[in-house]
Amino acid sequence: MNVILKAALWMTGAIASFSFMAVAGRDLAADYDTFEIMMYRSVVGAVIMIVVASALGRWHEVRTDQMGRHIVRNLCHFIGQNLWFFAVALIPLAQVFALEFTSPLWVIILAPLILGERMTAVRAATAALGFVGILVVARPDFQAIDIGVIAAAIAAIFFALTAMLTKRLTQDNSITSILVFLTGTQLVFGLLTAGFDGDIALPTLSSAPFLVLIGCAGLLAHFCLTNALAIAPVTVVVPIDFVRLPVIAIIAMIVFDEPLDIWVLVGGVIIFAANYLNIWNETRR
Repeated sequence: MNVILKAALWMTGAIASFSFMAVAGRDLAADYDTFEIMMYRSVVGAVIMIVVASALGRWHEVRTDQMGRHIVRNLCHFIGQNLWFFAVALIPLAQVFALEFTSPLWVIILAPLILGERMTAVRAATAALGFVGILVVARPDFQAIDIGVIAAAIAAIFFALTAMLTKRLTQDNSITSILVFLTGTQLVFGLLTAGFDGDIALPTLSSAPFLVLIGCAGLLAHFCLTNALAIAPVTVVVPIDFVRLPVIAIIAMIVFDEPLDIWVLVGGVIIFAANYLNIWNETRR
């Protein structure tokens, strides 16, 4: 089996997982707020990590001397994921996914400030092209602000911050250590925010499968994506990942009767082109 086929198989799992998570999040939004959804997702994730780390004997890899970095990184991810679930309940799923794809462009903009990387002409051009894509996807009406679009756009910024902080953590932390702190700290964040109003909606027979699905899909999506990146170049993985946009557009049309918006797909293609141009330039360099 060649590398591209293996990467495609891993990315099929990632695309399915992200799509299941979006559909489950939309179904749960009527009965649970985003903090409660994140809390239950973290409960499922924490249980899975405890079982896996124990079964594989990986607890010795968990480092506690960088707690501050883990908390900051996971707080950024927690905020971004909450905004993502909030947007999923308000705007078309294809629009959420298209705006999520702007996360690498925000890395280009923020990396000089956080990682000290140089802003080149090509990076600036790709960021500008990506901004054009954002305008096409969002088509903002300045007289009527769409809070869902704003939430999805800000979520992409926090995902970019998460990616950069993760990059720093991977220099001296194992994946096990990062995931253990991810699920543990986000469980604490989820309990604090979900219980802030003194009322936490409990799982029901109908909602429990969706809550478990979100927890499993979240971990599985990142596991599949990581494996795809481990065996294939980014220039191969990113185009496959972009298939998520038309896939979720079709799923949303079938499940939620959402119309296919050609401008969301056009804007998504522009955002993809900006991302791919940057990846191609970095690989060539």
